[in-house]
Amino acid sequence: MKIVLLGEPMGLFMAKEPGALSEVNTFAVSIAGAEYNVAVGLARLGHQPAYCTRLGFDPLGERILRGLRENGISTDLVTQAEGEQTGLMLKSFTRQGDPEIAYYRKGSAASRISPHEIDKLDLFGCERLHVTGIFPAVSESALSSVKRLITRARALELPISFDPNLRPQLWESEKKMTAALNSLAEDAETVLPGIGEGKILTGESSPEGIAAFYHARGVKNVIVKLGKDGAYFSERNGRSGVSPAFPVREIVDTVGAGDGFAAGVISALAEGETLEEAAFRGNVMGAIQISHQSDNEGLPTREQLGKIILEGTA
Repeated sequence: MKIVLLGEPMGLFMAKEPGALSEVNTFAVSIAGAEYNVAVGLARLGHQPAYCTRLGFDPLGERILRGLRENGISTDLVTQAEGEQTGLMLKSFTRQGDPEIAYYRKGSAASRISPHEIDKLDLFGCERLHVTGIFPAVSESALSSVKRLITRARALELPISFDPNLRPQLWESEKKMTAALNSLAEDAETVLPGIGEGKILTGESSPEGIAAFYHARGVKNVIVKLGKDGAYFSERNGRSGVSPAFPVREIVDTVGAGDGFAAGVISALAEGETLEEAAFRGNVMGAIQISHQSDNEGLPTREQLGKIILEGTA
């Protein structure tokens, strides 16, 4: 199934030693970006992701293009812009808690995308759309472009999934962030907030309350990520419940867990699975992610996923 993702892939420089980013001397280079991680996960599970983005004609842009192709992700919707730079980020090395992150993406090629470019996209054969709350935060034109692509997807009756993926540091204010992301969520079929994100966006303190907030605004499916407690799933006028967390042998790096979760949910829904089954697969994929340091290199193939589920631990 061809699934479109819109976002900003970046060069990722991962510290190879513990310590503050300002003191680290050695880094490993990879590719980062929530939507990129989801696309990798979908491709490894046998789907056909197509990444819509803009890159610079620079070494990082070339590395990302190569990474997309090597991972089976279509580059048909990628534009390279002369004289513009590809964004990048630094990530510290840690085995306890969340790593330190530093972004260098202001004014990047991706942040300069426009609704006019969205209008020119050939969406023939596309069957789903996935967006996050990160890309709309990088610039006003990115926000407008996300809105335009959602409008086009709805006109084509494509199911839309939305992961809020809050990045408050990228927004002018929490008020603007909340208004913008809830507006985007209202056009989605499936919304995937974390419990903390849901509290900020809806003002509700429980997963049931968060789900009810979005159901009241027309969202069909809501899955609230509960961390070590699994995920709460709810269908509007349908079933709801909790899918327990999948066991993990060792937590290595928590970054990317939500992206693995999203890939699991989207792939399951695309295959006609129930929302409960989608939540379970999301939990398994999220568990696999946190047992690896890289944001996406540990994402499993279909065969590997099946083996991990049979073994009962990631």
